[in-house]
Amino acid sequence: MKIGVPKEIKNNENRVGMTPTGVAEMTAHGHHVYVQHTAGEGSGFTDEAYIQAGAQILPDIGDVYAIADMIVKVKEPIEPEYPLVRKGQVVFTYFHFAADRELTDAMLASGAVCIAYETVQKTDRSLPLLIPMSEVAGRMAVQQGAHFLEKTHGGRGVLLGGVPGVLPAKVLILGGGRVGSNAALMAAGLGAEVTVADCSLDCLRHLSQVLPKNVKTLYASELNIRHELPTTDLVIGSVLIPGATTPHLITREMLKLMRTGSVLVDVAIDQGGCFETSHPTTHSDPVYVQDGIIHYCVANIPGAVPYTSTLALTNATLPYAVALADKGWHKACQDDHALALGLNVVNGKITFKAVADAFGLPYTPWE
Repeated sequence: MKIGVPKEIKNNENRVGMTPTGVAEMTAHGHHVYVQHTAGEGSGFTDEAYIQAGAQILPDIGDVYAIADMIVKVKEPIEPEYPLVRKGQVVFTYFHFAADRELTDAMLASGAVCIAYETVQKTDRSLPLLIPMSEVAGRMAVQQGAHFLEKTHGGRGVLLGGVPGVLPAKVLILGGGRVGSNAALMAAGLGAEVTVADCSLDCLRHLSQVLPKNVKTLYASELNIRHELPTTDLVIGSVLIPGATTPHLITREMLKLMRTGSVLVDVAIDQGGCFETSHPTTHSDPVYVQDGIIHYCVANIPGAVPYTSTLALTNATLPYAVALADKGWHKACQDDHALALGLNVVNGKITFKAVADAFGLPYTPWE
């Protein structure tokens, strides 16, 4: 199979869909890998490293899309890429369709086979291709939240861990999954007073056993969240419903409960966001202020640490990419139910129910 690795063109996205190690694995299986010129530079991988691993370097993005049977990338195609995606081509990446009607319509029109990292799901309900980036995003959310709490960056001027004689900041984390647990671990390590809210008691029991003692757990009812907001300095939204639009857990009206200069970090922005006042931002313009509250809603948080993120992502995606290349997408999905759940759009039809429901469009089982 011919595999294409284009350079990411989303704002400040420095990750790349495959490392030289991944290329070497693909070529060992007899496949041909075409990498766009400088695609890996943002992550610290030179063209020469890809050539030594067995890849062929192509000069521009159009060449990569034109030759590839399967595109392996990091973020969803954006508007300049829409015309490049062609019928029958497999595109393996993060898509987050339910939050983007324009992207959904474009991929339906293309006739491509769109396999979304974020909905590949094992029988234990874990999301193996989302986990590594969730770990990065959870930890980065705390770093960014602490940064924008500083007065020089518009915040209240609060040090997350406090100092002797001065109480630490209060951090509220909505969602106790992979993002939330990593955020809690990071915030607790910095000395903050941390509360993780979730509606799963099993999740809260587990977190109370494994997280440090300065992390408390709370059932995520609206009343409980309202009660926490007046004394909270940093809220991290990490709620996820696989493939579906995220519910709004903090409304605009609830912002009035918070102190001016407090910070909201919406890690769920890829799926629409879990704050009503959220809208996507970029690394070059990461925050805005709404009703006195700083909103950080960068849609590709792990892109800020591309070396770490690219290695972690390829560790997870490579076995699935090899299976797709070895067997073809149809046989690979027949053999692996987890991978089959990644099928979101196939030959002009929506094959993931949550995406169809988000837009009121027909759903067709992939088989």
